[in-house]
Amino acid sequence: MADVSNWLVVGLGNPGPQYEKTRHNLGFMLVDMLAGRLQTQIKRDECRALIGRGIIDNQTVELAKPQTFMNLSGESVSCLIAKDDRSVKRLIVISDDLALPFGTMRIRPQGSHGGQNGLRSIIDCLKTQEFIRLRIGIQPEHPVADASRFVLENFAKGEAETLEKTLDIAADAVRCIITDGVDAAMARFN
Repeated sequence: MADVSNWLVVGLGNPGPQYEKTRHNLGFMLVDMLAGRLQTQIKRDECRALIGRGIIDNQTVELAKPQTFMNLSGESVSCLIAKDDRSVKRLIVISDDLALPFGTMRIRPQGSHGGQNGLRSIIDCLKTQEFIRLRIGIQPEHPVADASRFVLENFAKGEAETLEKTLDIAADAVRCIITDGVDAAMARFN
């Protein structure tokens, strides 16, 4: 039987204008880009998240930005996924990843949190690692002395072009996951 649940695309980040352009908010940035492409707004409040809804290839896609701060993202996501029209099988979580070089991405159908606290929180709250994730690299070419400070810094001006291209490709990857499946998206975008 086909899954009739909606797709839930969750971008991880921290709420508030002071975090808007930080590396840790790549998930929010990508969800905002997707909302623009789908001509929808992310403003409905549900489960301590802001939600928007659009259609990709005749499938309902809900875009979510948890407002719990990164380390508590699982509280919001577990509440969202508990609704009847949603399923972990159709959950895509977007996060930054300090272990991946800046400008790269990795799609996985499941896996560990890899040290990313938002993913850790979601895994802990959902009691499963079996959900799709798209991780976007933020690792610089130089060593980072203080990782927690680095992820909360704004992107440098010189990174703007690469950031925009990466988000554009990542938005195409999310669409590919929804229309063609995670295996096709991994083959094309990893």
